[in-house]
Order: sequence, then structure tokens, then C-alpha cells
Amino acid sequence: MTLTRRTVLKGAAVTGAAVSAPAILRAGDALASSGTVNVFAWGDYVQENMIKKFEGDTGIKINLSTFGSNDEAEQKLKAAGGKGFDVIFPSVTNGNNYYGDDLLQPLDEAKLNIANLIPSMVRDSVQLGATYRGKRMLLPFDWGTEAITYDSKAMPLGEVSYGSLFQGDAKAAFRQKSVIMGVGLYLDSIGELKSNRMLDVYKSEDDARRVWSACAKFVIDNKKYIAAFWNNATEATNAFKQAGANIGQTWDTTGLLLNREDSKWIYGMPKEGGITWMDSMGIPSGAENLDQAYAFINAMLDPMMAGMFSANTGYNSAVAGAADHAGDEYKKQFNAVYNAENLANLWWWQADTPWFAPLRQEYVDQITNA
Repeated sequence: MTLTRRTVLKGAAVTGAAVSAPAILRAGDALASSGTVNVFAWGDYVQENMIKKFEGDTGIKINLSTFGSNDEAEQKLKAAGGKGFDVIFPSVTNGNNYYGDDLLQPLDEAKLNIANLIPSMVRDSVQLGATYRGKRMLLPFDWGTEAITYDSKAMPLGEVSYGSLFQGDAKAAFRQKSVIMGVGLYLDSIGELKSNRMLDVYKSEDDARRVWSACAKFVIDNKKYIAAFWNNATEATNAFKQAGANIGQTWDTTGLLLNREDSKWIYGMPKEGGITWMDSMGIPSGAENLDQAYAFINAMLDPMMAGMFSANTGYNSAVAGAADHAGDEYKKQFNAVYNAENLANLWWWQADTPWFAPLRQEYVDQITNA
């Protein structure tokens, strides 16, 4: 089954906003109402208003550490042998990078309010890498896209494309590991590089080399258009505010938050399809505060907390009914970005293969050092 936002929306339509009761913050039979939970999350995920609500509701103190990329999260947890944290937020497609080293433990679904999640998110996460040897290791948390953010005054685009990064007056910003996917979708769409809409890079190492070599060559041949590289949300924002970029391939939060500051910034879906990701929650194998970990995860599954998260970041929660608590601005931006046509045209990151990340890094290095 190929994942699209359409399949997710079908699940949402079934569930609707019916799940609106507060989460029961229980771990097993005991209410976790004290202690500490050590959380390792993306830098903008767990913000002060969420911390205040969780600590006030449960009496559990959050000890928050943050990371800016999946690579950073994996390396830190590997170095610690799966210890030091109680909850972690990896992208679901990176799950395979944790399982072989026993860095995550199976989740006890009986302790989790899984019914609060959009059913299709739970189902589709399995294909994306959320289970291992028949056991659920990761639980959907949110989803979002990587598309095109641009200055509509400096770059008045009639049609948005990944090719727009390398045309006209473009001063482009992008993450190297993602631009070779966006460029591949663009080259495939214009008939210059057959890649089965970039799914060929998951087939075999030879297929990936064929496709990524052409993508990297295209980027390097057009390096005059590059203004900045980014690897986390802060760097992406600074690419526009400090490095002079007027267009970029960015996460949705970058474009949407810039738009809230100045309407000239537009976050738009390219005609080739927005690159779509799902992040998740898991419990490291060396977690020491299990009751508190389950209480924290259940708090994140509460529609009110999930809506708070979406309002903070612009990301889309996997919790049913979260949008009802995310505020009018979030709803307005969601409707402006995701119409029926581009929702049906999204492109999902697939589960990593053992050779995928190391091979991709070769082409990241080529682009970086060109």
C-alpha cells in the first residue's frame, strides 16, 4: 500500500473529533503522580506551555533535552547504550536504525491511550517502520511536509516546483539529504530521470546510486543558486533571515512561522508533491522512569495537549480532534496549504534500509563540498 494523506484523512473522517476526553495519565494500575521523566525531543516539540500543563496535571517534572536531526538523536542514544532518556521522538522511518542495537523497548499498548490516535496513522505507521519482530516500538506523534518556502515579492511564482530552487533570481536554502529527493521528483516529472517517483532509491543500492548521482550532479551544476544549507529548524529560519535566501526547500514549520511574521513568505506544495514525514514516540531500552514515561506519552495523546503542540509549531498532530484545540490561525494555514489536489499528491518518506543513510551521506558530502 502506498501511503498518501488521503488514506490518513479517511481514518480521520471515521474518528472525527469524538475523542475529546482528557487523557488518563496512568501507567499500569498506578497513577504516576510524582517523579521525573527524561524527554529527548526535537527542539521545538515540547514547549513551555506544554511543560506547564503536564507538570500541573501530573506532578511529574519534565527534564527536557533536545536534538536537531535524526542523526544526532541516533548517535547520542547509541553512545549511551539506550540509557539516559525515558521518551524519545524519532522519525518513524528511522526506527530500523535503533532496533538492531536494542536501543528501544517494545511498547505496552495496554498502558497507552491508542484510541485517541487517528486509526489510519496507527495502521500506516507499521509500513513506515513502527514495529519490529511483530511488536510495536514506536507510536505516531505528528506528521508534516517538506515543500517550498518563498518570498512572494522577490520570487512571485505562478507554479511552485522543486525546480524553482534553481531558476531565475533564486537564492535557495535546503537540507542536502532532502534536496536530492526533491530534485529527483522534479527530474522524474520532466522526464529527465526515471525513478518511479523516487521510490527506486529504496529498491537497491545500485538503483539509489543511479538516481542520486544524477540528482547530486544537477544540484552541483546549479550551485550558483545556493544561498545556504540547513540541518535543523533554527538553521532553516536563519537561512532566510540572515543568509539572504528568498526560496528554500523547508519543513512546514519554517514557512508557516515565517508567514505568521510577514505574509510575503509563502509555504506552498510543489506540483511534484510535498515530501511527507511522520514522527513518533518511543521508550529507550534503558529508561529508568517507566511509569512516568507512559504518563508523558498519554499526555501527548490528549487532544487538548496535541492541539497546543500544533498551535506552537504548525505541525499536524496524529491525535484525532487536535485541530479543534489548535486555534484559528492553525486551521487557516492548514486550509491554505493543503487543498484536495495536493493532499492526494503527497510523497511519504519510506522506512530506511541498512544501506540507505550511509549511501545518501556520500551524496550529501558531494554537494556540501562542491
